[in-house]
Amino acid sequence: MKWSESLDANGYVLMPGVFSQSEVARILRDWDGVQRNNSDDPAVIGAENGVAFAARNLLRIWPMVGEVLRGTVVRDYLIKALGPGAGIVRSLFFDKPPGKSWALPWHKDYMIAVKALGREGVFTNPGTTAGVPQVKAPRELLETMLTVRVHLDDMHEDNGPLRVVPGSHKHYAMAEDDAVAPVTIVCRAGDVLLMRPLLTHASGRSKPGNGAHRRILHLECAPSVALADGYEWRDFVSVG
Repeated sequence: MKWSESLDANGYVLMPGVFSQSEVARILRDWDGVQRNNSDDPAVIGAENGVAFAARNLLRIWPMVGEVLRGTVVRDYLIKALGPGAGIVRSLFFDKPPGKSWALPWHKDYMIAVKALGREGVFTNPGTTAGVPQVKAPRELLETMLTVRVHLDDMHEDNGPLRVVPGSHKHYAMAEDDAVAPVTIVCRAGDVLLMRPLLTHASGRSKPGNGAHRRILHLECAPSVALADGYEWRDFVSVG
């Protein structure tokens, strides 16, 4: 099955070996510098203890993160999937450090970051997270978006891997999802997962005694800088 067919049918596709070990090591070195330089920024969670387990607003505190995809096949796939006007609209960092694991229940990614909150219409549930305005996006927008997860460590059964429900991206509400057995995503450092925001997904805690990190760069991408109802993306970094 071609990558585009897998993405359409299942809502995700795993791309092995996109980044070499040396490229992964370089990204991690860059991230370590960013986390040290921004340890007092509320966007970086846990850095005061030396190991951050999450970070928001990477496009602001780590502007070069948008360059990670350049020169890779992922960039080409994004343009094919989203069109020539595609851009990264939000970037996050996740880790499950040894001894500091966490879990997320089943959910879909509905919220997008915007410059300012406006009237409710197409966009609903306005609020802020870490000072960033967010709204719940409609199905029509989320179906056109694509999330890129760059794995910086091996992801396996012991360090809280991602679990997904294949085909669930075809439904806006989880209650509408078909009764399909979840799939556990296991992969190597340097692999990249493409997934639709409406794909129902979850992850559990790392197993007791696990000594492995599970570091991931999470890049949310949209087909256009334009948004309805006068809204604007908080950030937009062109993929092309």
